[in-house]
Amino acid sequence: MGHKLKITGWISIGVMAGALTTVSLQTVARGTLTPLPLEELQQLAAVFGIVKSNYVEPVDDKKLITDAIAGMVAGLDPHSVYLDKKALKDFNEGTTGKFVGVGIEISQEDGLIKVVSPIEGSPAFRAGIKPNDLIIKINDTLVKGLTLSEGVKRMRGEPNTKVLLTIFRKSENRTFPVPIVREEIRTQSVRSKVIEPGYAWIRLSQFQERTVEDFARKMEEIYKQEPHLKGLVLDLRNDPGGYLDAAVAISAAFLPANVTVVSANGQLAESKFTYKAAPEYYQRRSGADPLKHLADVTKGALKSVPLVVLVNEGSASASEIVAGALQDHKRAKLMGNQTFGKGSVQTAVCLDSGFRMDNCPTAALKLTTSRYYTPSGNSIQAKGIVPDVMVDETAEGNLFAALRTREADLEKHLSNGQGDEKKGSVSDKVREDALKKLEDELKKPLAERKLPEYGSDKDFQLIQAINQLKGQTVLASKTLVERPEEKKEE
Repeated sequence: MGHKLKITGWISIGVMAGALTTVSLQTVARGTLTPLPLEELQQLAAVFGIVKSNYVEPVDDKKLITDAIAGMVAGLDPHSVYLDKKALKDFNEGTTGKFVGVGIEISQEDGLIKVVSPIEGSPAFRAGIKPNDLIIKINDTLVKGLTLSEGVKRMRGEPNTKVLLTIFRKSENRTFPVPIVREEIRTQSVRSKVIEPGYAWIRLSQFQERTVEDFARKMEEIYKQEPHLKGLVLDLRNDPGGYLDAAVAISAAFLPANVTVVSANGQLAESKFTYKAAPEYYQRRSGADPLKHLADVTKGALKSVPLVVLVNEGSASASEIVAGALQDHKRAKLMGNQTFGKGSVQTAVCLDSGFRMDNCPTAALKLTTSRYYTPSGNSIQAKGIVPDVMVDETAEGNLFAALRTREADLEKHLSNGQGDEKKGSVSDKVREDALKKLEDELKKPLAERKLPEYGSDKDFQLIQAINQLKGQTVLASKTLVERPEEKKEE
């Protein structure tokens, strides 16, 4: 029997190797003249055949190939991923701001699913899920060993169905179950209010398909209430990013026409681009430009209204593009904490030839293709944006900053390409001090421990932003500093 299996396995190897030889002779890597590596592909075929013939139980061919593709892409960097049919559906739903699930932004850490942040108002948010929580089990399935997309699949489902997440909370050194009822998540990416006469706050929690339209509508409402606005706070804290064109549009709302917002550089010609503050760079579909109507309603006031932008370690990607553009053009004062440092471009490519991503039938790749650069030419990747004024989260300090993960902490993260990458991790002494402060904080009643809601009258960073706009004293951080350069091993 064993001999027969080996023969079968070598036949599989021969068939697959022959097919791959044909591929290698007929196909070249895109953008280069280098043939695909025959020897390595034959080795892949050999592994495929050995697994098929020798594994303890039969394995589906499609699963083996799909897992090989997923592993190849996942090994590149934390943001490149293979999207099968279900993951593709979830991906498309997420960018529209509507899907059925628990409502969390996630990443991976040590093979587990890490909560970047719960979506405001979602079932996970109401259940008390916190940033940096680790999901170790979804129902009865251990997360260790699952890909991120597989984890998402298990958390998504039909409305009103239950899912049990087992959470490990590092800060409290405990594991506990959290039952959650799935529901349709309609993320409201823009919130706003007039803080006091003459001063307003507008928050973007994500850059989604309708963010620009919602932003324009909210700003029009603000100006109807306060036609002589003296100052505005643009809140990008914990904004994980989203659509690039939405980031360009929001930047264009405040910047002079046609100035550079962001540039990118990669291997291919289409991966090298510069986006400017003009409609042709951010209009995704035909129709009226919401920013033009906004400019008409406000008589162009957004181009000159005093502006403060709030950012923190959770501000990533598209939000960093906006912050960097407004800072480089000296259009706004940046306040808060150094940002996440996710300065890479992911391009979604449908693997079914001839199909667009919005109509892709089976599978796609989300692949890192470029690095982002601010208008002054600084790389955002693994470095982030440094605020003009560092401000703690609370009057008592920034208890959790030293314990938070940034791009530079992620395994296989892309370097920034400029040799001045900032290391996200901190010294043992700083981490120990932060843990001690956190332990003291956890001894307080739960209601006292919770960080104030963004936009509330207890939002310390927002209060400092308003003080900045008024020309009053700002309580800058005495402990937060720009992260030191990372010593990269050659």
